[in-house]
Amino acid sequence: MNIEEFREYCLLLGEVEEKLPFAKMPGGDSVLVFYVSGHTFCYCDLNDLKVVVKCHPERIAELLDTADGVTPPDNHFNAKYWIGINLPTISDELLKKLIAESCEIVKKKYEKKSK
Repeated sequence: MNIEEFREYCLLLGEVEEKLPFAKMPGGDSVLVFYVSGHTFCYCDLNDLKVVVKCHPERIAELLDTADGVTPPDNHFNAKYWIGINLPTISDELLKKLIAESCEIVKKKYEKKSK
């Protein structure tokens, strides 16, 4: 999946917005962030095609061991809740599944809080 297909897929998930919130920081102008319910569910560094998404903690170890393209997240993220994904090396099917799951995790968490 190329970067434009990735972006379009994220936006198709419904009530999703995208921003470049770090544009004024050195090196931050290439970090695209996707939000649902006002909270982040996906980061993408456009320069190196690395994506970071939320994940169910109980699935992380299995994904790291078995899924090509899944890596620990960058140091800025809690590895208990986030995973890294190398866009060029992961299957489109698994990528879409992980992005959709991340969106649902965040959406469910903040829907409960708003009730």
